[in-house]
Amino acid sequence: MQKNNILIGKVNDLLVKRFGIPARNNNLPDPLDLLIATILSQNTNDNNSFKAFQNLKTRFKSWEDVIGIKRSELEKIIKVAGLGKQKSQSIKNLLAGLSERGELSLRFIEKLSDEEAIGTLTKFKGVGVKTASCVLLFALDRNVCPVDTHVHRTVNRIGIVSERTPDKTFYSLNERFPKNIAHSFHTNLIRLGREVCKPSKPNCPECPILKVCAFIDKNLNKVSKSSEKKFMLLDNI
Repeated sequence: MQKNNILIGKVNDLLVKRFGIPARNNNLPDPLDLLIATILSQNTNDNNSFKAFQNLKTRFKSWEDVIGIKRSELEKIIKVAGLGKQKSQSIKNLLAGLSERGELSLRFIEKLSDEEAIGTLTKFKGVGVKTASCVLLFALDRNVCPVDTHVHRTVNRIGIVSERTPDKTFYSLNERFPKNIAHSFHTNLIRLGREVCKPSKPNCPECPILKVCAFIDKNLNKVSKSSEKKFMLLDNI
């Protein structure tokens, strides 16, 4: 584990040198806002999920107002994010579950440990480990690195972990994760995955961590650069 932490630190330094320290909100977003935004972000791009979130915030003064509408109406409002039926049901389930607790708020998880908070959030249908960990990082400023498809792919290629699923990667990666770098590491790895370390034909000659990467099937033939996608949804909620 000590060896992995040293490698994580090296990778983080190289990513910061290439991409810089990622900007983030001066004020942390409300955990419930962040969770709903993360649900909307599943299997779509940040621009579309941001539009769907803005549709909700413009249409409704509070999340209490969303409880009273039909799921089919909610589906139409968030249509731009895709998977409207699935996501609208997840949001309705979440709000209903919180309503049963007596308050539409996730502030109570601030008192929980990382493990307890993830366990609590994943009890809501439609909320997985990745979604729950995003709440911890982006809304609670915990030193937790969420694992989406980009992070899963890149950390396994690099050789930081060796796991077959994103959830297993999450737990292996976050075991004694180095302090104070989770946000920059996570965000810059997403940029690396989007722009350079793609699923097929990764642009290895352009990779800032080429020298420390253990990926066997490197593509050393230069490919055309992708347009940069700097907008990150969860830092704009």
